[in-house]
Amino acid sequence: MNSIVHSARREARRLRRSPWDLAMITWVPLLAVALLWWIFSAGVPHGLPIGVQDEDHSALSRQLTRMLDATPGLHVARPISGSLEAQAALRSTDIYAVVVIPRDFARDVKQGHVGNVTLLHNAQLGTHSGLIQRDARAAVGTLSAGVELSARARRGESAQAARVTMDPIHTQLVGLFNVAGNYEQFLATGLIPALLHILAMTAGAWAVGRELRDRSLGDWLGQRGQPTRTAGALAGKLLWPWLSLTLVGLLALMGLTWGRGWHASGSIAWVAAALALLVGLSVALGALLATLTRSLRMALSCVGFFSAPAFAFSGVAFPLLAMPASARTWALAMPFTHYIALQTAQLQMGAPIAASASTMAGLLLATVLALLLCVPLLQAALGQPQTWGKR
Repeated sequence: MNSIVHSARREARRLRRSPWDLAMITWVPLLAVALLWWIFSAGVPHGLPIGVQDEDHSALSRQLTRMLDATPGLHVARPISGSLEAQAALRSTDIYAVVVIPRDFARDVKQGHVGNVTLLHNAQLGTHSGLIQRDARAAVGTLSAGVELSARARRGESAQAARVTMDPIHTQLVGLFNVAGNYEQFLATGLIPALLHILAMTAGAWAVGRELRDRSLGDWLGQRGQPTRTAGALAGKLLWPWLSLTLVGLLALMGLTWGRGWHASGSIAWVAAALALLVGLSVALGALLATLTRSLRMALSCVGFFSAPAFAFSGVAFPLLAMPASARTWALAMPFTHYIALQTAQLQMGAPIAASASTMAGLLLATVLALLLCVPLLQAALGQPQTWGKR
C-alpha cells in the first residue's frame, strides 16, 4: 500500500510539473468528447441539400419539387439547369443529390404511362446517400399514390378498394432499438468510448515509457525491485490516468443519456462499470507495450496500431458477421469489440445483466493479467539500465 501511495504522489508531482501531460488526461479528452457530442447533437440529419433539374416545368413537376422540399430530411437548395451543372454541383458537394424530372413527365403520367424520375446521388457518401434515397422514394411514392388514387376515383372506384388493389401485400416494418435512427445514440455512444480507449492506452504507454526515456526507472521503482513493490508502484502510476479518463467517460455517458432525456433500456450502472474496466484495461495494455518495447516511441506506435482501428473492427460501422474470418478473429481479440457489444445490449436493447456478465469478467481478467505481466518485465528492465533512454 505504501508503494501505491508513494508512486501516486510522485506521479501527481510530475503531472503538476508538466502541464501538457496533465492536459492529455484532463481537459484534452474532455474537449474531444465535447466536440464529438456537438457533431452528433442534432441526432437525426435534417435538410440535406439537393438540387432539382426540372425539364418539364409542369404543375405536376412543381408539386413534386414542393413535396421533396417539404420532406424533413431534404432541402431543395437550388434548381439545376443541365447535366453539366449537376455534375459540377455533385463534385463540389454543394449538394448531395440531383432529382431529374424529364420533359413530358406530366403528359406521360396523364396518359397512363410510367413517369420516370431519376435520382443522381453521391454514393461515396454512404450515409447521406442512404438518407436521401429513402426520403426521395417516400416523396415520389406519395405523389405516385396520389395520382393513381385520383385516376381510380374518376373511374368510380372507392378509395378503400383502390388502396387494396394498389397494395395487395403490405410490408409492416417494426423498428426495434433506436427507432428514430438517432445518430447520437448510434455513433456518438460508440465513438466516445473508442476515443477514450485510444487515449487511455496512450496514457499508459506514456506514463511508463517516460520513465524509461528519462532513465528514471530506478528512482520510480527503487533499487531492490521486489514484485509487490513493483506492482504497487505501477498501480500508483496508472491511477491518475485511469481515474481522470474514467470520470470523463462517465460524464459523457450521463450526458448522452440522462442529459439528453434518453432513458436507457438496461442498466446504466452496468455500462459505467464496464467503461471503467475498459479504461483500466486500456491503460494497463499501454503500460505493457511500454515494458515490452522499452521504448516510448515504439510503444506509442504500437498503441496506434492496436487502438486506432478498434472502432472500425467493432461491428458498429460495418457488420461483424460480414467481415472476413481473419478480420472477425482480429476484431474479437480486441477488448473494445466486447465492450461496445455490452454497451449496446444495455443502453439500446435492455438485455439482462447476466447476458453480459462474461464480458465483464473477461475485461477484469484481462486487466489483471496485463498488470501482472508488467511486473516481471519492469523488474527485468530495472536490472538492465543499459536499455533505458530509448526514445
